[in-house]
Amino acid sequence: MNGESHLIGWTLSQLRCSIGFAGIGMATVISWLGLIGGLPAQEVDCFVSAKNGERMALKGPLAFAEILAKHAPRFEIDENMPYQTISGFGASFLEAGMLCLNDLDANARDDVLRALFDVDSGAGFSVMKTVIGGTDFMSAGPWFTYNNHSGDGMMEHFSISRDLADEGQVAFIRSARRHGSFILQATMDYPPDWMLIDAEKNQDIDPKNFDALSRYYLRYVREYEKQGIHIDYLSPFNEPSIYTKIPWWKVRDLIKGHLGPLFEKELVRTRLMLPEAPNRRNAWENQPVVMDDAAARKYISVMPYHGYNEGGFEQIAALAKRYPDVPLWMTELCHGYVVKTPREPPLPRRDFADGDHWGNIIFSDIEAGASAWIYWNMILDEKGGPWLVSPIHGNPDENVQQPLVIIDRQTKQVTYTGAYWYLAHFGRFVRPGAVRLATSGTVKGVRCLSFRHPDGGMVAQLLNSGAAEVEVSIGLSGKSLSLSLEPNSITTCLW
Repeated sequence: MNGESHLIGWTLSQLRCSIGFAGIGMATVISWLGLIGGLPAQEVDCFVSAKNGERMALKGPLAFAEILAKHAPRFEIDENMPYQTISGFGASFLEAGMLCLNDLDANARDDVLRALFDVDSGAGFSVMKTVIGGTDFMSAGPWFTYNNHSGDGMMEHFSISRDLADEGQVAFIRSARRHGSFILQATMDYPPDWMLIDAEKNQDIDPKNFDALSRYYLRYVREYEKQGIHIDYLSPFNEPSIYTKIPWWKVRDLIKGHLGPLFEKELVRTRLMLPEAPNRRNAWENQPVVMDDAAARKYISVMPYHGYNEGGFEQIAALAKRYPDVPLWMTELCHGYVVKTPREPPLPRRDFADGDHWGNIIFSDIEAGASAWIYWNMILDEKGGPWLVSPIHGNPDENVQQPLVIIDRQTKQVTYTGAYWYLAHFGRFVRPGAVRLATSGTVKGVRCLSFRHPDGGMVAQLLNSGAAEVEVSIGLSGKSLSLSLEPNSITTCLW
């Protein structure tokens, strides 16, 4: 079994010794456990986070039982119908978060990082996002890029010096990696202003700068490698048309004629993603411009999109069907006043009930075919900041947003939000490499997803959005698991 085996169950050797049967043969123990013939009868552990105050509370053990004719399971798992392979769950590294962490003492800082990255006791985040230069929560200074020397197409003045500061991205990533492992993807709002046609009036990129921009990306991944940080995936643009005003046909030409060939020539291990579409419908409308061009598509490893605006899950499902060989990742979403989140209750929200909103979105994205789910701000302060202000780059003032973790920089109190707890159930228990399985059935106010890990371990996630306790059952291979779901809760079952 893998490193999470203690969460799923003991090995047979451990069990034999623990119940005092060290002298009994393994086959006998297996027989007693009911593992020969049919569904394994091992115990099922359930972890519950609920509005009643429970947080990752261990319940059970439960067990599968024979199905009575009059009690058909409400949900049925079909092990013979696999869907996408999961890449992981996580959030974003941004200077705002590191500024907040640095206000805590060393022990408290480590506690927060363990809660985010430790797979045994925390959220076990396994896919993380970082940014290339300035964006709205790179808040340790003014707007910046890594090369403001106009016309320096060979990147002789390129520098990641800001990222090397105590509050910078490199320090943040290194601190996190002391508590867990994760793959890292990076994206960019804007290139240096001198690469644009007009920094104020036309923020599209002049094609004559495509080679310079490609070298900019190359230097970025190389400089991070020098710091011992591998960028696994690079998305050239974050929300094109909203930030860099580059049309998708130009993105296609950049990738197939400049960036892709340069990375290929330089034997870069970093793989390319498409630009991160600002919402699901935009992804459906624009990503085929690149994906339907064979010369560009050969360089693309992931199709990322953001979850802003309501709905659009059917478009993601259609993309998954149209390009089944390329994973889809949801790479950014949050509450924020700039994305029209209601101001009542005010952000940042500390209530657990807000988590159900995020739980339903996670369920819908995964059901649509997403292999990864990444939240935006991982850590912010009690004011929903600090944020960077640069209106010309789309970063307004009063950019209050909602994080997974709130650190009060005055009182040093740490609050784990509802979004944190719901995402943590997926991050800790649905590990990279797990395969989503077909799960049918309906119960009002309840949703169910199931997964199988490469070692055979099974996971069921159950979301109860209702205000009352609900009795449900899960069918698998002719047997059924019955359990009660707390009101406004998420329950993870492992066997």
